[in-house]
Amino acid sequence: MARANVADKSRREKAMASQSAADYKASRITEASAAKSDNNQQLIFALLLLLFDAILVSLIIAYVPYTKIDWDAYMSQVSGFLEGERDYANLEGDTGPLVYPAGFLYIYSAIQFITGGQVYPAQILFGVLYIVNLAVVLFIYVKTDVLPWWALSLLCLSKRVHSIFVLRLFNDCIAMTLLHAAVATFLFQWWHLGLIIFSLAVSVKMNVLLYAPPLLLLLLEGLNIGGVILALAGAAIVQILLGLPFLASHPVAYMSGAFNLGRVFIHFWSVNFKFVPEPIFVSKGLAVSLLILHLGLLVAFSHFNWCRYEGGLLKFLCSLYACIKSRISKTSSFPHQQPQMASKVLKNEYIVTTLFVGNFIGIICARSLHYQFYSWYFFSLPYLLWKTSFPTLLRLALFIGVEFCWNVYPSNAYSSVMLLCIHLIILWGLWTAPPEYPYVDSKSSAQIKEE
Repeated sequence: MARANVADKSRREKAMASQSAADYKASRITEASAAKSDNNQQLIFALLLLLFDAILVSLIIAYVPYTKIDWDAYMSQVSGFLEGERDYANLEGDTGPLVYPAGFLYIYSAIQFITGGQVYPAQILFGVLYIVNLAVVLFIYVKTDVLPWWALSLLCLSKRVHSIFVLRLFNDCIAMTLLHAAVATFLFQWWHLGLIIFSLAVSVKMNVLLYAPPLLLLLLEGLNIGGVILALAGAAIVQILLGLPFLASHPVAYMSGAFNLGRVFIHFWSVNFKFVPEPIFVSKGLAVSLLILHLGLLVAFSHFNWCRYEGGLLKFLCSLYACIKSRISKTSSFPHQQPQMASKVLKNEYIVTTLFVGNFIGIICARSLHYQFYSWYFFSLPYLLWKTSFPTLLRLALFIGVEFCWNVYPSNAYSSVMLLCIHLIILWGLWTAPPEYPYVDSKSSAQIKEE
């Protein structure tokens, strides 16, 4: 009788365990189906947004007058290059000497060839560029799934950004499109290809280097040291090859002109620090103070947020050093054996968050933001807002506030103070947000395959 009771109890336990496993599997299937449904909803809405914005861009080009700012200067500089001038000091336009790396010249030479230097066909070309850039950005947003589907529409609502692309034809548009393409590439863990695209973006405009510190951290987290060196070497080779005609003939003029980190912008055009008196604005003291603040914020976010699960930035760097030292020691002891430091897979959300926040820190600490510089971070703004713990209404209010400040022309002390305050509120929200675990572990990988 006792044996029968034990056997019956064992059968009931097995049945309950089977039922629990079945329930868990069913819940996992339900969650996966819901996630797939949400993803499809986002994808359909993103395609509709592209169609809507394509129509909007066409209407802007057709009915809104073009604003002459830098196009003629670009064409003058390109013409000098095509005529054989290789001294950067002699490549000038009506706005001054050329201050962009060589990639700018090659791309705008191609644009001049396609458009004949005419504004209207160039506007059409930049309209296509805008849609391509928006498509890449929407891909990043859908891939990370941080925003609700309706919030993707915020990416299409900036009057200033539409103007920057199709009414001003700034090189910032090309640089940021390449940058976003690099970010999209990183989501596939294609670090070497991504670094090449990133280097191409830098060759158009140096503001892309604001992404360099967080990108270096991601490389150290996602690749072994050999992979990091190889990826950085690929990026360096791109810069050397693009600049070779100028480096071979006038290297000093090229390096000092294309990579001038000490430029002082005109106070009148500043959108962010217009409230600062001009003598202080142009002073070296302000520049050094902002640089120290920039580095300090990057270190703080690296230590307390991005490297939180590695025990902080210092512990992460120490462990990295120990791994390199161990590898060198084993290689010298056993020269025929090459120990490999395993690469890790980083989460998409962590990659994008680290890059966008790192760039945003640079934006806050920039001494001067001109109107076209809004394109440097606008497309990351909805993402950053939804990474905070703020209520949705506050997120929307901050987004509208930023857009308002960038559309005040000319900027004034009040609009620049307002912009700085909004930036600091967003930064505080990012600082207080829960840190993300960087890596896709084996369990997560198995779940992804199962789904």
